[in-house]
Amino acid sequence: MLFKNVSIAGLAHVDAPHTLTSDEINTRLQPTLDRLGIKTDVLNDVAGVRERRLWDADVQASDAATLAARKALIDAGIGADKIGLVVNTSVSRDYLEPSTASIVCGNLGVSDHCQTFDVANACLAFINGMDIAARMLERGEIDYALVVDGETANLVYEKTIERLNAPDITEQQFRDELAALTLGCGAAAMVLSRVDLTPDAPRYKGGVTRSATEWNKLCRGNLDRMVTDTRMLLIEGMKLANKTFAAAKIALGWAVDELDQFVIHQVSRPHTQAFIKAFGIDPQKVMTIFSEHGNIGPASVPIVLSKLKELGRLKKGDRIALLGIGSGLNCSMAEVVW
Repeated sequence: MLFKNVSIAGLAHVDAPHTLTSDEINTRLQPTLDRLGIKTDVLNDVAGVRERRLWDADVQASDAATLAARKALIDAGIGADKIGLVVNTSVSRDYLEPSTASIVCGNLGVSDHCQTFDVANACLAFINGMDIAARMLERGEIDYALVVDGETANLVYEKTIERLNAPDITEQQFRDELAALTLGCGAAAMVLSRVDLTPDAPRYKGGVTRSATEWNKLCRGNLDRMVTDTRMLLIEGMKLANKTFAAAKIALGWAVDELDQFVIHQVSRPHTQAFIKAFGIDPQKVMTIFSEHGNIGPASVPIVLSKLKELGRLKKGDRIALLGIGSGLNCSMAEVVW
């Protein structure tokens, strides 16, 4: 889907306040590492994740999403009463019901005309949320939409480290759950609007999506556990990414050298390097945060975009590629013109 009437009116992110280093995790796991004879420092040396951020223990996904939402509304210069749609895209959630979006909306004080719901699609959900909002804006059904994401990883760290220190844990079980220890906390929010309301704002051009859902068993998780076949996930994920990139070249007229920034979903060093190599991307056009923040799930793409904006690295007319992939497998690639 391509859009002519959708702008990004506001964008914001929130970094979680507490740092947990991979060295600290390795120290806590040392008894198991010694028993199993594991010498490789997978978190630091392989994944390239030196540290990640955590919230205070009592922070819920809705709390984090609300913080980012308020910042994005200020950035857009509008009140919550102007929002016609709120989509929460977090993997993390407060409850199975009600929707986390409804809690965020209650916190913000949106009007009774505002539609609100959650969209779940692993690490791809924020881009999905942007597409849903953009379709409504394109048709003139609403004036403004708010897409939010708040990720909390505190519980999964507590429970995973506890499991991996069990005296009967096997090496295979240890490796299956290790990817959970690359996750990070953070939040992001984006206000999308009709172009006529924000004519000078960056434009959301749209994007393409492809799927390979026969590989849906490669990464499965809940709020306190994630089991991942990291090798096959990377292999099959890159196959799907290549198909999606080929579609983006046709639909969006992409030529790698003509794109100014590549905002890639931040998973790990091997994942990022695979994207850069496969598509011939100049590494200088890829801002990475996985080393300091880990994998923040669907919040990763908007957080990187927001950080680029905050650092003044985006200028008028820049073409920015958003590249996301989620366990499932699903892949979306989209373009923002700044």
